[in-house]
Amino acid sequence: MNDLSPMGATCAAPLPEVSREAIAALFELPFLDLVAQAHAVHIRHHPRNAVQLSTLLSIKTGGCAEDCGYCSQSAFAKSGVKAEKLIDADTVVAAAREAKAGGSSRFCMGAAWREPKVRDMPALLDMVRRVKALGLETCMTLGMLSGDQADALAEAGLDYYNHNIDTSPDYYDRVITTRSFQDRLDTLDHVRRAGMAVCCGGILGMGETREDRIAFLHALAALPEPPDSVPLNALVPIPGTVLGDMLADTPLARIDEIEFVRTVAAARITMPHSVVRLSAGRESMSEAGQALCFMAGANSIFTGDRLLTTSNKGGDADAALFAKLGLAPSS
Repeated sequence: MNDLSPMGATCAAPLPEVSREAIAALFELPFLDLVAQAHAVHIRHHPRNAVQLSTLLSIKTGGCAEDCGYCSQSAFAKSGVKAEKLIDADTVVAAAREAKAGGSSRFCMGAAWREPKVRDMPALLDMVRRVKALGLETCMTLGMLSGDQADALAEAGLDYYNHNIDTSPDYYDRVITTRSFQDRLDTLDHVRRAGMAVCCGGILGMGETREDRIAFLHALAALPEPPDSVPLNALVPIPGTVLGDMLADTPLARIDEIEFVRTVAAARITMPHSVVRLSAGRESMSEAGQALCFMAGANSIFTGDRLLTTSNKGGDADAALFAKLGLAPSS
């Protein structure tokens, strides 16, 4: 048997091509059997009890031309987030030094853009070089990239580029209309061709069905290579955003912790070599829920008090939880 077989908790390599049917079968397993299988896959491919720490900084906040229904930084949202200019490199480097001192090994920089403009590239490249010089892994999320932009970022030393597919291909246009699913795949192709590592995941709890979550994982696994990092977010429903307002009165449409853990476990089994990151939404997750996610194969988190515009578990809370669980930051 193989890792994608419902009985295969102790088996070898995964199928070279993962079908939707195989992923759906994972979701139908008894919860404890699924988590046990995912944990077996995890410890076969990753260090035990080690969690990679990343820090995320907003380097340009608000005013994005995209209409992503979950995002408080969209120009279409009425969230109160104001458009700001790109911050200076000295501020970025200072934040990166603080992140490294706090135990982070990767520093991620996010800008609320549809895509970076030509005039912005010199400043972005300078940030990459200076943060990398601190001995940190570097990651950026800047929206869509051209091939030339991807090449320039890679030449400057950018290690990872984040560009999420967000949800399943079929549910996508219920969340975003200003950028197609294929646009996202095109940017991922530019990133891959430039030689950077791909960071790509999505958001759970946007009103999608389990079938959408299965299709979402299948879309990730069906990329030419599975993403090196897979961030899994639980929707933070922000007032003034389309999804925040829509789901405010329909909490049952949001994903519960057990279903979130199921999705983490299925991601781990489906993409055994990828780093699976707990991202936005962790602030409201219980300690037990987080522990189950780690058991199911999550091995990275964003640490610090804030992500882009949403709150996050702080470093002290993370350290206390790691002590309870016997986890340690990975190098």
